[in-house]
Amino acid sequence: MKIATFAEIADEFLARVNKAVWCNVATIDGKNRPRSRILHPIWQGEVGWITTRRRTPKEQHLEAHPFVSLAYIADVVKPVYADCKAVWIEGLAVKQQIWQLLQNTPPPLGFDPAPIYGTVDNPDFGLLKLTPWRIEVTSVATVPAERKIWYASEIAKEVAIQEIS
Repeated sequence: MKIATFAEIADEFLARVNKAVWCNVATIDGKNRPRSRILHPIWQGEVGWITTRRRTPKEQHLEAHPFVSLAYIADVVKPVYADCKAVWIEGLAVKQQIWQLLQNTPPPLGFDPAPIYGTVDNPDFGLLKLTPWRIEVTSVATVPAERKIWYASEIAKEVAIQEIS
């Protein structure tokens, strides 16, 4: 079922991703091959943030294809999928804001990034901003399975056009 606004699934989405904490994140490399890894996003509403090292295969993949697909499966019958555009944030002010968010959020969502990166201005400290174009909150415990799918407004228009065609 298509959902008109993120607000309709926000509570359920955030509850599930916050319970799972870690998720599988898939990228596509320059030769169009998929690659997955486990990462730790933190969400502020419909915007996600991932701290990660720079100068990695992930960085090269995002240069070729700036989109990621996240799969959260804390409960196998209630998965959550988020397909997002991923953008490296270079501004120190935003990096500092997310650094503090991580420090001030209780574990397991929050953590101290200093043991990993040292300081917020470390060139190896990467911050990815995730902007979803599609979020799916599914429950396969029901018959038939319940799928709530939200598309960002510009994508919703494209999907509607494709369905008419």
